Amino acid sequence: MSAKNPIRIEDEPLLRGRGRFIEDAPVDGQVFGVFARSPHAHARIVSIDIEAARGAPGVLAVLTAADMRAAGVGTISWHPPVKGRDGAAVIEPPRPALAEDRVLHVGQPVALVIATSAAAAHDAVEALVVDYEVLEAVIGAARASAPDAPVLWPQAPGNLALDWSFPPSAEDANAREVGEAIAAAAQVAHVSHVSQRLVVASIEPRGATASYDPASGRYTLRVCSQGVPVLRETLASAMGIDRGRLRIITEDVGGAFGMKVSPYPEYPPLLVAARLIGRPVHWMSSRSEAFVSDNQARDWQLEGELALDCEGNFLALRVRSLADLGAFLGPVGATIATNNLARCLPGMYRIPRIDVSVRCVFTNTLPTAPYRGAGRPEANYLLERLVEEAARLTGIAPDEIRRRNFVPPSAIPYTTASGSIYDSGDFPALLDKALALADYAGFAARRREAERRGKLRGIGLSCLLEHAGGMPKEGAALLFPGDAADAALVVALGAQATGQGHASVLTRLVAERLGIDPQAVRCAQGDSDHEVTSSSSVGSRTMMTAGSAITGAIDALIAKGRRLAGDALEAAHADIEYRDGAFAVVGTDRTIALLDLAQVAQARKENGEIDEGLDTRFTAETPMTYPNGCHVAEVEIDPDTGVVDVVTYTAVDDCGCTLDHRLVEGQVHGGVAQGLGQALLEHAVYDEDSGQLVTGSFLDYCLPRADDVPRIATAEHNSPATTNPLGVKGVGEAGTTGALATIMNAIANAIPGPAGARLDMPATPEKVWVACRESLSK
Repeated sequence: MSAKNPIRIEDEPLLRGRGRFIEDAPVDGQVFGVFARSPHAHARIVSIDIEAARGAPGVLAVLTAADMRAAGVGTISWHPPVKGRDGAAVIEPPRPALAEDRVLHVGQPVALVIATSAAAAHDAVEALVVDYEVLEAVIGAARASAPDAPVLWPQAPGNLALDWSFPPSAEDANAREVGEAIAAAAQVAHVSHVSQRLVVASIEPRGATASYDPASGRYTLRVCSQGVPVLRETLASAMGIDRGRLRIITEDVGGAFGMKVSPYPEYPPLLVAARLIGRPVHWMSSRSEAFVSDNQARDWQLEGELALDCEGNFLALRVRSLADLGAFLGPVGATIATNNLARCLPGMYRIPRIDVSVRCVFTNTLPTAPYRGAGRPEANYLLERLVEEAARLTGIAPDEIRRRNFVPPSAIPYTTASGSIYDSGDFPALLDKALALADYAGFAARRREAERRGKLRGIGLSCLLEHAGGMPKEGAALLFPGDAADAALVVALGAQATGQGHASVLTRLVAERLGIDPQAVRCAQGDSDHEVTSSSSVGSRTMMTAGSAITGAIDALIAKGRRLAGDALEAAHADIEYRDGAFAVVGTDRTIALLDLAQVAQARKENGEIDEGLDTRFTAETPMTYPNGCHVAEVEIDPDTGVVDVVTYTAVDDCGCTLDHRLVEGQVHGGVAQGLGQALLEHAVYDEDSGQLVTGSFLDYCLPRADDVPRIATAEHNSPATTNPLGVKGVGEAGTTGALATIMNAIANAIPGPAGARLDMPATPEKVWVACRESLSK
C-alpha cells in the first residue's frame, strides 16, 4: 500500500463545523441529568434525603443506589483475570453505579437528578441532603502499605490487591538467581524513581445520552468510547440484561487515550432513568467534574538494579514496583502494572536474567487505568534511566553502552528473558540514524555556546521497545448496502477512531487491494448493531489487528466472489480471476465488476436462490508486535530560575510498514507532547489528610502549551513485522514511551554531578533549581 500523504477524509467535516461530538446531537424531548458526588474521600453514608430535591422546579426524578438495586444493576467493575504469587487472583471489589453504604473517593457518584433543564438539575442537586460519617482516608501507595493503615476492603488485607512476580518460578528460584548475579557483578546501577499520577484531560470530557424503547425493551446509549463492542458487553453485564437489548453508538470523540474504553458508574443510572421517565436523558461532564470522575493514570514507585560485568555488559535486571490502583480496580489497572510492565523488558538489550516484582494496593483515590502507553512509558523510563546510570558508573558513553548491549540483528528472531519474541528490528542502525539526525556529534559546541549565555545545556537519549497489540482478536466487515447514496462498499469496524485517521487509511487500503475507486468506499464505526468483534482502539493495535481482519475479509470476499462470478459469467469457478476491480474469465474479455456482482448477488439472495450475498465478515487473531525507536532531546536550563526549555527533539521510530507517513508523524508528535507534559509539568496531587484533589483544575494542574513543545524532527527506520499481513507495528504510544527518559536524561546531563540524575518527574523549576544549587555549590 502506498504511504503517500493524501488528504485525511476525516478533516473536512470537522473544519466545517459538522462534527458529531456528544453535545452536537440533541434529541427531541431529551431531559438532563446531573450527578451528586461525594465531597469526601472516605465516608459512611448515614442517610440520603431526596425530598427537597425531588420537589424542586423542573425535577422529574432523583435516583439513588436503591433504584439501581431495584433495576437489577450490579457492579460495573471489569477486569481480565490476573494471578499473582501462588496463583492468588487479583482482588476485584464491587464498584456500584451509585454509592451504597460508603464512598471511597472524592467525586464518587451518590445520586442522579433528572430535570427538564441542566440548570434545574444542578439547582436540585444542591437541595439533596446526604449525611456522611467521615472516615480516615488512605492516600498514596506507601501509606496504604503501612501496617497501621485503615483497610478499605476486608477481602484485601493490608490494602493489597495483588502481589505479583515475573517470570514465575518455583519457590522464587528465579529471584534468587537474579539476586546472586547482582551480588556477584562487577558494578550495579541502581535507581529509584516515581511515575507520578496523571489526569488524562481529554479535550472533550465524557458525556452520554440514554434512551429506551418500551416496544422492543431495548436501550440505546450514545456515548464517547474507544470501541462499542467492549462497552456493550460490560454495560449489559452491569445492567443484568442480554447484550441484544443494548445498542451503543459512538460518533466523533474529542480525545480518549485509553480513558474512554471502559464502563463508568454514570452510564447505568442514565439508562435506568431513560426507562423510568420515558424520555432520553442527557448528561455532559463539566471539566471540574472530569477531574474527580475520569479514570486517572500512572502512580507507580519504581526501583531498578542493573548488574554489569567489567566490560559494561548487562548481566541481570531486578525491578520492584508499588502501584496505586485507587479505590476500585480500574479496567485492566492491574494488568498495566504487571504484564504490561514486564513485557517491555529488557527493551532492546540482551539481559539474560530478569526479576520483576509488583505490589498493587488500594487507596482512596480515583482508579488508575489505561492512559497513552499504559505501562510501557513506566517500564522504558525505569530501564533507560538505569542504562544512563550505568553509563555514569562505568564511564562508558551513553550511546556506546547501549550499542554494546543491543540485541544484534543477526540474533533476531530473539526470545527475551521475559518470553517475548522479537520478530524484527535493527537496533544499531536505528540508533545511528537518530544520532545523525540529532547532530549528536556537534553537541559539545552547542553546550559551549549555551554556557556563554549562562545556560546549562544537556543532551539525553532513550532507546525504546514496547509491545503493541495485547488482545489479538479483531473483526471487520465488508458490506454492500446497495441503496447507500454515499458509498457502494462499507468497511465496518468495531474499533473506534478518536483522531487517529482510521477511515483515511483503511478505506484507501480496501480500495487499493480491490482495485476500485476510493470514493466508492466508506468506513463505518461506532455502532454495536454492526456486530463486529473488537477489543477497542487501545495499545497501538488497530492498524495491525483491524488491518489483518480487513485483509482476511478481502481474501474471503474474492474467494466468495469467484463462485458467484462463475455463475454470473457461466464459467467454471476455477476459471475466474480477480483483477482491477472485476472478476473475469481467464483468457477472455468476459468480466463483471465487483460492485455489479454485489448487486446481482443481493438480488439472488432476495429471490431465495442463494443464502448470502457478497457481504463478508472476518475475524483475525494477530500476534503482538514490538515497535521500537530511539529519541534524542536537548534542554537548556536557567540555573537562576530552574526553568527547563526543551530546545530540540529528535525521534526515529520503527513502526514496521508505514501506511501513511503523515499519520505516523502526527502520532509521534502528540505522544512526545504528552510525554513532555509528564516529564516537566503534570502531577495529580491529593491532600494526604483529607483526600481532596489539590490539583482539581487547570489553575493547579499544568498541561503543556504550544511554546513548551519544540519542533520535533521525525524519521523512520522500519523493519516490517513478520507476524501480520501488512507488516505493520504500532506507533500511537511510541512518542510518550520514549519522551520521559529522553527529557529526564537530558536534564541529568545538563546538571553537573549526580544531583540531576536523582530528579523525579515532574522536573519543575523548583526541583531543578534545588538540583542546580546542590551541583554548583560543590
